[in-house]
Amino acid sequence: MAILAATAALRLWPDEGHGPHLRMAVAAVGLAFAAGVAVVWAKSALVGAEPIKRPIAGTFDARVLERIEQPAQGRVRFVLATREPGSGRAMKVRVNLPLEKDAPGLGEGARIRVKARLMPPAPPMLPGSYDFARAAWFSGLAATGSALAKPELVEPAGERHGLASLQRSLADHVRSRLDGSAGTIAAALASGDRGAIAPEDEDAMRDAGLSHLLSISGLHVSAVIAAAYFLAIRLLGLWPWLALRVRLPVVAAALAAGAGIGYTLLTGAEGPTVRSCVGAVLVLLALALGREPLSLRLVAVAAVFVLLLWPESLVGPSFQMSFAAVIAIIALHGAAPVRAFLAPREEGWIVRVGRQGAMLLATGLVIEIALMPVVLFHFHRMGGYGAFANVIAIPLTTFVSMPLIALALLLDTIGLGGPAWWLAGKSLEFLIWLAHFTAGQPGAVRLMPQMGQGTFALFVAGSLWLALWRGNVRLLGFLPLTVATIMLVLTPVPDLLVSSDGRQVGISGEGERLLVLRESKSGFTRETLQEMAGMEGEVLALSEWPGAQCSADFCSVTLRRDGRDWHLLLALSKQRIEERQLAAACDLADIVVAERFLPRSCRPRWIKADRRMLSETGGLAVYLDKREIHTVAEGQGDHGWWKGKEAEAARFRPPSASPSNSPR
Repeated sequence: MAILAATAALRLWPDEGHGPHLRMAVAAVGLAFAAGVAVVWAKSALVGAEPIKRPIAGTFDARVLERIEQPAQGRVRFVLATREPGSGRAMKVRVNLPLEKDAPGLGEGARIRVKARLMPPAPPMLPGSYDFARAAWFSGLAATGSALAKPELVEPAGERHGLASLQRSLADHVRSRLDGSAGTIAAALASGDRGAIAPEDEDAMRDAGLSHLLSISGLHVSAVIAAAYFLAIRLLGLWPWLALRVRLPVVAAALAAGAGIGYTLLTGAEGPTVRSCVGAVLVLLALALGREPLSLRLVAVAAVFVLLLWPESLVGPSFQMSFAAVIAIIALHGAAPVRAFLAPREEGWIVRVGRQGAMLLATGLVIEIALMPVVLFHFHRMGGYGAFANVIAIPLTTFVSMPLIALALLLDTIGLGGPAWWLAGKSLEFLIWLAHFTAGQPGAVRLMPQMGQGTFALFVAGSLWLALWRGNVRLLGFLPLTVATIMLVLTPVPDLLVSSDGRQVGISGEGERLLVLRESKSGFTRETLQEMAGMEGEVLALSEWPGAQCSADFCSVTLRRDGRDWHLLLALSKQRIEERQLAAACDLADIVVAERFLPRSCRPRWIKADRRMLSETGGLAVYLDKREIHTVAEGQGDHGWWKGKEAEAARFRPPSASPSNSPR
């Protein structure tokens, strides 16, 4: 369709007025869309790994491809190359090993024999939640799991001096020089190793809107490249012979690019880091050529380059947040009122510093506003004070902590790094205090239910219109933004959430706490249920809620919505129940949820969410007032990482009014 639209535009669009420009624009959009679809298809076909069909437990002969240390979680994570039992298919799997079962020699290149339980990569738990199966497909992972025993070392890892070994050595050295939380964050800034950061510190940074400081991305790469460029051009300028014969910006840009690429490789070359490095190198290229270094055209070139290599990143939060922030900065600083505000003038240094500080705060607020739709769509949470915390945290990290860490590492080569480490530690302790203080304020974080795709599309369209156009016509972008904001405020909260395996059920609308069928030990499960319901605080088990009647096998719940009662029957156990008794209970229920297969004699009035149905639809979000059901399958399509199928709409037709279920 995109190619047909492009062809029609080229052949049928009139040549008068602005016709040629509009014709080329429509044709370019169509061709770009078609090319993007082709690139995604090619990447999926080339790197996609077919997931295993079912859970597997056994002993595997494997070679270690990657070792990721995560002491804060009490484990070491391995990426292994092994073969699938039975078929002998070569596959790449990810296995977690408890720290107490770790052993020397288990590094990259080692050959091991390990007893493990492997699972297919998990699809989204609920509609709109994180899709690990898709991420695993594009990472080439066929399974994930846990080691059940200490691995047997068949062939130890050889002496390696690669980047992974250097990264671990650097992280260990930094943590040895700085104790506690400051040392773990310093290691993350220096090497990209976040595995030792305490969960409470990571949660505080996230809730304070500062988690981007822990992930090596645009801020860190830009700081390294800017520092390298500044030092290079200053030092090269001290050599008159070179300054008179060579364009110093070109040489400085080359040296800064080398520093940025080296830092990117040293910190693990993760996707966000590589994207940031590409953008920064393009800025250096523009500086070397005497072009405008920060422009929307440059952003477009960087986006095209990234999407050619990682097309799957388009739907991920990292790509969207990175480019949304950069576009917001360029659009803000390119606006005429802002240029006039920042124009050089005769004034005292106090006024000048105040002007720059005000602009920094305004930039932070604009970035927070630009990122809000992306954060809400993917993470279902909104920070209240992130912009104000970032006004302090970003300059602190960029101009104090990172330079001090670099200076300390340099001075360590001659044994004089102690004072620099002490100063770096104090700056990072202040950063951690700021995160905990901000996250602890009332209203610091607000959870929101899943934003609709139409709402998100309106936010994106309005934001791009504001950024790309000039003059008064750009104000038209506020129209879709206003509509999207109204739709966001009116976003309904699902009354019932059912996980893809049927084990977890969340019920909202019955007080300030989310009701759950089971108290899960998994923090991820609990947080996902709360985020999708937009409810904070502690959860409450149904067995402790006065409105539920629970036995060892089932919980019976009645919910009052839209003038009628809804009767829910939720299975707690897999014990065999007398079929006639179960069928009678199902007849009285509107919705039945179970993690096992239920007999055909179980016929509730509306939804029978047992293992048979959930294996096809995935998790459910049920809206009783509107009589609607959203399923995971609706957003999956026909792809290799999804093994279910979209259920027929008739299957979810709401119950008709009858004497047994009419409003009371």
